Amino acid sequence: QVELVESGGGLVQAGGSLRLACEASGSIDSRNTMGWYYQAPGTQRALVATITSAGSTLYGGSVKGRFTVSRDTAKNTVYLQMNSLTPEDTGYYYCNLHAAGGTNYWGQGTHVVVSS
Repeated sequence: QVELVESGGGLVQAGGSLRLACEASGSIDSRNTMGWYYQAPGTQRALVATITSAGSTLYGGSVKGRFTVSRDTAKNTVYLQMNSLTPEDTGYYYCNLHAAGGTNYWGQGTHVVVSS
């Protein structure tokens, strides 16, 4: 089993920045994709950004160039740098690890609140 532990969420004013981190532990295959998904109340979980073990990135359309995903393979950690935050970014951000065999693992979610 793979465990994902997230950190970095919290309260921030509009226009500010946050950096989320997610560290994976357990039986981790070196070939994987890690990323972030967003969910607000009453909505489906949506892609924010992913990054493969080879460094290829994919961003959801709603990011609009404000977020950057990166990873430290040695630390099994993925990051999400969030800039120019707005109240519409408020919600839960979930870390995901997609293993080469197709299994998805999820973190517990970290809450982001952007005030006006």
